[in-house]
Amino acid sequence: MWYPYLIGVAVIIIAVLTVIAVRLQLKVRAQEAEQRKKLQALEQAAAEKRKRINKSIQIIAQAALQEEQLTLTEASLRIRVLLDSLSVEESVQKEFVAFYELAKATEHIPILEEWKALSLKKRLVFDKERTDLEEKYRELVLDAARRIRGRHF
Repeated sequence: MWYPYLIGVAVIIIAVLTVIAVRLQLKVRAQEAEQRKKLQALEQAAAEKRKRINKSIQIIAQAALQEEQLTLTEASLRIRVLLDSLSVEESVQKEFVAFYELAKATEHIPILEEWKALSLKKRLVFDKERTDLEEKYRELVLDAARRIRGRHF
């Protein structure tokens, strides 16, 4: 005689567990949707950042070709940093090795506040060294600047 009560309790327990399972499933789906939204936002932000960096590379390469706007050393340093920030493949680094070589050859020359702190004599020495290195790498850097125009990484 108490079997109908047990069946009733079992039905209630199953119903409660079903409601709990459905609520948990809905919660999981909502979390997955939120994660997809966040991932899309991150991917979009990364794409926009890459676009800005690529645009900067184009502007710097153009300025390097118009020599009065930017020294070849400064262009090489900036482009190297930008390419590295994009984590370009080694083949791209090899293709544009001129930027890397001139940047490496001149990286010991002080910049910004360190440059301002130098004596005039030291500045002239470093400036002569920089111009000599730029002359050595001139054609390679200008060629790389021409080839990098229009490229996106």
